[in-house]
Amino acid sequence: MNNFTKKVQIFILIILIISTPSCVFSQSSKLDLEKLDNYIESSYKSWEIPGMAIAIVKDNEVVFAKGYGIKEYGKKGQVDENTLFAIASNTKSFTSASLSILVNEGKISWDDKVIDYLPYFEMYNDYVTNEITIRDLLSHHSGLETFSGDLLWYGTTYTREEILKRVKFLEPVYGFRSHYGYSNVMYLAAGQIIEAVTGIKWEDFVQEHFLTPLEMKSSYTSISQFKKGDNIALPHEVEIGEEPIVLKYLSWDNIAPAGAIISSVSDMSQWIKLQLNNGIYNGDTILNEEQIWEMRSPQTILEIGSWAPKYWASKHFEAYGFGWSLWDYHGKKIVEHGGGADGMISQTVLIPEENFGFVILTNSINYLPSSLMYYILDMYLDENSRDWSEFFLNYFRFNAEQEKINTKKEEEERDKTTLPSLELSAYCGTYTSELYGNAEVKLEKNSLVVSLIPTPMFVGDLTHWQDDTFKIQLREIYNLPSGKVNFIIDENKKVTEMKIDIPNPDFDFTELKFLKNQ
Repeated sequence: MNNFTKKVQIFILIILIISTPSCVFSQSSKLDLEKLDNYIESSYKSWEIPGMAIAIVKDNEVVFAKGYGIKEYGKKGQVDENTLFAIASNTKSFTSASLSILVNEGKISWDDKVIDYLPYFEMYNDYVTNEITIRDLLSHHSGLETFSGDLLWYGTTYTREEILKRVKFLEPVYGFRSHYGYSNVMYLAAGQIIEAVTGIKWEDFVQEHFLTPLEMKSSYTSISQFKKGDNIALPHEVEIGEEPIVLKYLSWDNIAPAGAIISSVSDMSQWIKLQLNNGIYNGDTILNEEQIWEMRSPQTILEIGSWAPKYWASKHFEAYGFGWSLWDYHGKKIVEHGGGADGMISQTVLIPEENFGFVILTNSINYLPSSLMYYILDMYLDENSRDWSEFFLNYFRFNAEQEKINTKKEEEERDKTTLPSLELSAYCGTYTSELYGNAEVKLEKNSLVVSLIPTPMFVGDLTHWQDDTFKIQLREIYNLPSGKVNFIIDENKKVTEMKIDIPNPDFDFTELKFLKNQ
């Protein structure tokens, strides 16, 4: 790491040595692409990922693009560089870029008040409602906890406006502008401002200003646009050592500005070229350079743990801009973002001053895109790279093992001798969450079943756990674990409340306070 001065040499593209429908592969002075190819081949198999793709851009050229594995478990279709994956939160940079166009045209400013464009938008108190700006929406410092409110949109029948009207019931955990809390619903509000200003829906604006001019011909803003015969990777639920489960695509139309785009590494390479070329594509200026700088400037400071230097010695600062995470690494500014959807993980990475970037798309939940990000950055900037895939895989396996241990311990410690306090019929009825809406508890074949009405796919079978707590298992929802439902009973032996907790890294069911209608 002490030979950084050698890294300022110009990246030399040599000859394109492989060019097939599934792979573009050329050599560079800073990347051993054959070594990288072998590493990816070995790594995705270790992670038991059904399929993935990667593309690398340098000096406005795609120097490597290749697919690995299969699009759907149990079928022969191979992934190539044109295979479509959900890019999820990598969509956010398209939303911030869309707003930057309006800023550059003088139609809005970053510091305009949200309520001036969305009069129905309310936050948890009047001060924040009246003060929150477009900058705040994009910077993840609204005061809400990470992923707060995601159950308002995930699989629900709510429209975008209906979701935002319910945001006022979300309780903050931080002071306004005091702390980072990643928020999809704030990006939904940002996308709605585009329509409020232009009269053009977010998806149409993105198509007109980016997908079409960048020749991203295969990319979509909604799964409703899928056509028969499309080259599409399906999402999977994968447990290491177990057979993958193929998942259905879930519509993200009601949260589209935060994560709805479906694309390929080939198409995303065009987006990377635009970013690295300061907003210019094929001679046309699509984004303003000054606004690009603003989007890549630190807006919210992120914490780096004291343990981090042990693994990332050259990483000193981390922040969030507008739709991009920002940090330093081996003396260079890194601009990147990840994305996670049902059964899919993605990563986009830029080193603007090196005119270098890459995108990784996978069709299962895994840490390989992060692993490959560090592996490629190390290889490019330092010529050396540790086995990041093995590092993250060990961590992944450790967490999975700990979950099994905790589940077993919880099972052993529960009191199996207890019975519910009341007859099962007493737990039945309608429960209302001011934030979320209604839930129904019914008896089916002498067992309790709970249905979360705004989310038709959230139907869970309840089995007695202990006292007035029941275990809940959602039907046909393979990407969420089992959880607990606790019924609160008052001194009159009446059920007053239902508390649901399904532990997972993305959705906070404890936000939903269900009071029983009497």
